[in-house]
Amino acid sequence: MELKRVVITGIGAVTPLGKTLDEFWTNLVDGVSGADMITQFDASKFRTKFACEVKNWDPTVYLDRKEARKIDRFTQFALVASDQAMLDAGLNQDNINPDRIGVVVASGIGGLITFQNEVTEFAKGDGTPRFNPFFIPKMILDIAAGQISMRHNLRGPNFAVVSACASSTNAIISAYNLLQLGKADIIVSGGSEAVISEAGVGGFNAMKAMSERNDDPKTASRPYDKDRDGFIMGEGAGIVVLEELEHALARGAKIYCEIAGGGATADAHHITAPHPEGLGAKNVMLAALEDAGMKAEDIDYINTHGTSTPLGDIAEAKAILSVFGDHAYNLNISATKSMTGHCLGAAGAIEAIACIQAVVNDIIPPTINHFTDDPDLDPKLNFTFNKAQKRTVNAALSNTFGFGGHNACVIVKKYKG
Repeated sequence: MELKRVVITGIGAVTPLGKTLDEFWTNLVDGVSGADMITQFDASKFRTKFACEVKNWDPTVYLDRKEARKIDRFTQFALVASDQAMLDAGLNQDNINPDRIGVVVASGIGGLITFQNEVTEFAKGDGTPRFNPFFIPKMILDIAAGQISMRHNLRGPNFAVVSACASSTNAIISAYNLLQLGKADIIVSGGSEAVISEAGVGGFNAMKAMSERNDDPKTASRPYDKDRDGFIMGEGAGIVVLEELEHALARGAKIYCEIAGGGATADAHHITAPHPEGLGAKNVMLAALEDAGMKAEDIDYINTHGTSTPLGDIAEAKAILSVFGDHAYNLNISATKSMTGHCLGAAGAIEAIACIQAVVNDIIPPTINHFTDDPDLDPKLNFTFNKAQKRTVNAALSNTFGFGGHNACVIVKKYKG
């Protein structure tokens, strides 16, 4: 069968750099750090005392107060970002066929804050089981997709995807594949995460995965810098509206770009560490290029996974050189986690949005906080250090890699009819 073409027609973003797409993109291009001291709990006794939080979050600005109390913070983010994306796409109850619109929204962990709070309160008691009746529906990570479908009356395919930090990239790829096969006309997709809590920060601290640069949090995320010491935890949601091309054209929709292809692989190596030669990362980029019917030379920009970990940044750079050869030196590469922090299960969607905006605006967002070259990295690679660069971006590739060895990659390109 002939596969259908898929385009992006709506975008929503709730991030540490802003609670709208315009705020997010402006701050990203300007090289603004979203990092600061943690406000959601007292982190004074933790090794890492800072994070990239969504600033001044008040869900009642967007949601009914009673409704907001019944859902976890990660679902709040997802709902607000979905509202933005639906509005941006020009979709409403009067102009949609609800049976042909689906929702595929991911989270890496789900309602960790809810889980922590409920178990903590139980442990304080006398053993009598007193749990909030919304405990389970608030916690389960598929609930964001379910809540979005109920909020907008979307009755097409509906599910969540979980693959750690690759989750929302896999969600977008799943949505893309469903649309290619004609299983729906539109799918709302992306990811959301909110785990800046004692359990979240403490757990990653125990793994020694996060930066402990507490004296200077805004420069703590240093992808590809010699002195990088781990990632910064982020939170937020990125939601996009994927639409079958002919359906979008028939309703006169605004088209941001086209989804060209996607890939997914596994390292099959280690529960947390990447393959040292970037084998899984190499294979996933090759798979995405093959799916898109594109050559390595067709890519202009790579938004890397680039978490600012000693091993991960090296492995990904090796993979890029292996896949792209000499063309790697013509690429712009950047790690926007240097600004947003690592939004875990939402990272893929937020970074896909950065790629979409790069394609639309022909601007490469920077990798900020570069101070010292790493001698283990090829100096001819252009990591777009510290300042955005203007260039024509016909196609951009977004990499995400997760604990468990999960790798996912999506390619977006200019829509040319």
